[in-house]
Amino acid sequence: MTVIAAGEALIDLAPHGGELRPLPGGSPFNVAVGLARLGVDTGYLGRLSCDGFGQRLRDGLSAEGVYLGLTTTTDDPTTLAVVHLDDRRQASYAFYLDGTSAAGLRAPLPALPDGATLHVSLGAIGLEHPAGQALADLVLATVGDHVRTLDPNLRPSAVTDPDAYARRMASLVAACDLVKVSDEDLRLLYPDREVMETAADWAASGPAAVVLTRGAEGAVAITSDGHHLDVAGREVTVVDTVGAGDAFMSGLLAGLDVRGHLDDRASLDAAVTGGALEQALEHAVLVAALTCTREGANPPTDGEVTDAAS
Repeated sequence: MTVIAAGEALIDLAPHGGELRPLPGGSPFNVAVGLARLGVDTGYLGRLSCDGFGQRLRDGLSAEGVYLGLTTTTDDPTTLAVVHLDDRRQASYAFYLDGTSAAGLRAPLPALPDGATLHVSLGAIGLEHPAGQALADLVLATVGDHVRTLDPNLRPSAVTDPDAYARRMASLVAACDLVKVSDEDLRLLYPDREVMETAADWAASGPAAVVLTRGAEGAVAITSDGHHLDVAGREVTVVDTVGAGDAFMSGLLAGLDVRGHLDDRASLDAAVTGGALEQALEHAVLVAALTCTREGANPPTDGEVTDAAS
């Protein structure tokens, strides 16, 4: 089953040896690359600049075998993100967004191939931005035999009104079949609520499951009937956390796809009730952990994951 990752592709200006090194990035870009390396038939939907950075992004996707028939080429310069790593090698981002390639995404967006799974990752482009609204509209318009998955991937710079943003996000979550969200995202949206309480409310609103990631502590999936599936983290030597959440998302979707659980909502529900979701969570944790052992968003291949699991 093809998975289409929709949203921004950009260049991360990441610290390296006292300088900033340009690296391909953006959550949907990273998810597409991660899925392709894990052997999933993958496409990317978004805007790519015709400048040098845009060509680098296009070449990177092509080299991984990602389908680019849903991309749009633009003269707008490539979106940039400046990466900051704290003392624990945790990443935060500042964005150059206005007038750039990712910011120009607008409806109507290309139709998905029949039966494809839609994955939307937000980020620099949030729901307050017209491009973010175009992505939300794509989710709402995608019906039928398409599984819809979401990573809110909040960036503080993209949220000016947390209360209004939380309401819009809750409506979008309710329209999705599977949601991955970090504990940090939920604390930003709902600073006065326990993250598990919010995740449970989201799971009860429509998705088959909401997967809450907790960094080194692993992840927990809350199903629509309130059941919890806990998977522990893996201890690794962390180089940085850039792209770790995206790698987790790729590992989760790949773990479900290989067992045929992204064919439609019924097959996804079967993964939740039949134990395949827990296996996919364990796969996702391993994929994310391996990514943290490398510099930048550099997810592992299927062979590397197999070797690490043995």
